Amino acid sequence: MGQLIDELLAFSRIGRSEINTSKIDMNNLVKTVINEITTPEERNLIKIKINKLPSAYGDPAVIKQVITNLLSNAIKYSSKKEKPSINIGWEQTKYNQAYFVKDNGVGFDMKYSNKLFGVFQRLHSTKEFEGNGVGLAIVQRIIHRHGGKVWAEGEVGMGATFFFTLPEKVDKNDNIIENSYLSVKLITIKK
Repeated sequence: MGQLIDELLAFSRIGRSEINTSKIDMNNLVKTVINEITTPEERNLIKIKINKLPSAYGDPAVIKQVITNLLSNAIKYSSKKEKPSINIGWEQTKYNQAYFVKDNGVGFDMKYSNKLFGVFQRLHSTKEFEGNGVGLAIVQRIIHRHGGKVWAEGEVGMGATFFFTLPEKVDKNDNIIENSYLSVKLITIKK
């Protein structure tokens, strides 16, 4: 109950807090988050590969929360696989750079994708996976506050893909330049 209250308070604060934009070293951020949310034993059990990532612009503290929530979900929902695997990297698309986190988790049915980012909306039971249904709502609120977008794709038994965009550039006063985004996505590895 205490954790649920803390997460609801965090969700509430995100809508009112000021965004302090700066350049973010995504490599260090991802490594820090992985080291904070996993033990050395867990890192030995999960195949985690981190490729070199380009920098992004945003509020480092709240973007850290986005990465924490998304990587925590990738780890949690791939934990029942015999060989859980997560690969974090980036690729150049036609219009922008795309970060990705690939996992081989349980996935979800796309007909329920509209429920993913709602508070207390869960597609898996708490008996199957712990959680309270606030994490992805927090992710969405943070990304929207940054002027970005967030969405998901998945397939039952094949993992899930979560995407979000962040400003790619800021002006000399650290103001976000509109219409220039980085895409971040969680992609499933298929067997």
